[in-house]
Amino acid sequence: MTTPDDAPRLIYVGDPMCSWCWGFAPVLEQIRDSVDVPFEIVLGGLRPGPAATEVDDTMRRFLSHHWDQVEQATGQPFDHSSLERKGFVYDTEPPSVAVVAMRELEPQKALPYFVRLQHAFYADGKDLGDAETLAIAAKDLVDLSAFLELLASPTTRRSTWEDFNRARQMGISGFPTLVGTSADGLEVLSPGYLPYDRLAPAIDDWLGRS
Repeated sequence: MTTPDDAPRLIYVGDPMCSWCWGFAPVLEQIRDSVDVPFEIVLGGLRPGPAATEVDDTMRRFLSHHWDQVEQATGQPFDHSSLERKGFVYDTEPPSVAVVAMRELEPQKALPYFVRLQHAFYADGKDLGDAETLAIAAKDLVDLSAFLELLASPTTRRSTWEDFNRARQMGISGFPTLVGTSADGLEVLSPGYLPYDRLAPAIDDWLGRS
């Protein structure tokens, strides 16, 4: 069964290596469990490719402090060991490409895979620039050979950058952002992190008007 293009749906714009997106993961799960509308994930592009940053001492202190703030606000666990990795470049393109590859093969598994990558990076200190890490997170969700083929494809990379551009065209530059879209157009429901008890009424109001 197909869904009309103007039917209400939720669009989540995020990045696998965005700390507030990791903090938002339990809220997103609650939303998906409680709201019966189609759900779409768009990769926002936090620090991809040319915008990637090598984690020097200044960057390490900044990120560590920021992660502490997110952990205190959301209760999500953070393993800071990844920040100590020698030569660590904070490049969000590889995991974003991996999510797009998963979405191409198994659209309904794109968000669960996205969350797995978040957990691997933030809770387990894994390197999301490593293809093996990306593959391990995918192996029981999808045909692994097909996934690895798409992961290495220039077409998948182009599709990922189309996601980044789409997010900008929607006027979104911060993550996480939850958007409702319907025949009435786009409506930003959560411009950044919000706890579920504050976000749920906004979604209910939007649904009532859609």
